[in-house]
Amino acid sequence: MTEESQGGIFDSVKKGVVGAIRGVGDVAQAVVDTVSGTLVSALKGVREINQEALGLITDTVSGAVQGVAQVGGDVTTAAKSSVLGVIRATKDIATGTVEAVSVSAEAAVRGVGDVGGDVAGAAKGAVEGAIEGAKELGTDVEEAAAAAASGALKGAGKISGTAVEQVRNVLTGTISGVKVVLKEPFKGEEEEKKK
Repeated sequence: MTEESQGGIFDSVKKGVVGAIRGVGDVAQAVVDTVSGTLVSALKGVREINQEALGLITDTVSGAVQGVAQVGGDVTTAAKSSVLGVIRATKDIATGTVEAVSVSAEAAVRGVGDVGGDVAGAAKGAVEGAIEGAKELGTDVEEAAAAAASGALKGAGKISGTAVEQVRNVLTGTISGVKVVLKEPFKGEEEEKKK
């Protein structure tokens, strides 16, 4: 997929979310349906989440957050609903779905940061969306929560040190009844390089 067509996905999702919210007024459902529908169509026949698919997921989630921001909706709800939509869309893909959860949480947090929203709230929402999606599918909720938390932290790292601190604080502990384990592989990798 070319960068141009991925940009087209961003705009298409943004417009779709705006239209759905204006039509029914339900931000959460508009985002879940638009993200899931877009990705089911775009990833049809895909058996493994690769870099191209991850780019598509990023653009889809970013477009959804921007669409919600455009209509003055709650962007933290968009974060949760985006991750849930990604999980629903990728449920039949054989490998890479954990990475898809992480990338979607990262994109949600960055998107919320880009529009000046509550980054910590977005991170918590992303983890809640991952937990809800994992419960729906009967998959490992702790693994989904950890993947979303890792992605959210990575997204915050691309915003600021303050954002990282806020995200780390909100994700420490239990969310939706699940103990969240923050995995910071980028720190461990840096420590390994120093040895």
